[in-house]
Amino acid sequence: MAISVVVAVDPVGDELVGKISERIAALHVGDGRRPGCEMGPLVTGAHRDRVMSYLDAGRSAGAQLVVDGRNHPIDGEQAGFWLGPTLFDHVDSDMSIYTDEIFGPVLSVLRLPSYGAAVELVNANRYGNGTAIFTNDGGAVRRFQNEVEIGMIGVNVPIPVPVSYYSFGGWRTHCSVTLTRTGQRE
Repeated sequence: MAISVVVAVDPVGDELVGKISERIAALHVGDGRRPGCEMGPLVTGAHRDRVMSYLDAGRSAGAQLVVDGRNHPIDGEQAGFWLGPTLFDHVDSDMSIYTDEIFGPVLSVLRLPSYGAAVELVNANRYGNGTAIFTNDGGAVRRFQNEVEIGMIGVNVPIPVPVSYYSFGGWRTHCSVTLTRTGQRE
């Protein structure tokens, strides 16, 4: 649910990566107590180092590092656990920056040639927790909702997380815990 991957159905990939890059450059990263700060540090040095290891792993695997968060300006104490927003492009579904939950400011763009290929990718995910579609086409939304095998679907919203009284879980058996309405494990 942390939205670490964007699947761009070409021909929109170049334009999308350009717009994301522009937005990243304008982000104010720093001490959250300062006015206008939009993103703070990671929780520990060890976690920052773990997240940063994915930057090298992504490049080694052949992804294009478009924006390197290690170079982002920081408005805070230099001793903080900083990593600015990072953007990868041309990511493949077998790369760790796609398969792992990074829990850091790393966004991977995976490009596919068609809507059908995107649905196949979503349905191939071993968890099937959630996905979102961004479109102006209501017919595409209805089709997507019927074709993906996912627990939660967002439409033009980035995080398809339900309200607290609904269970939170995926579609497939790899998800081991489902909470009932009362919050008890099943």
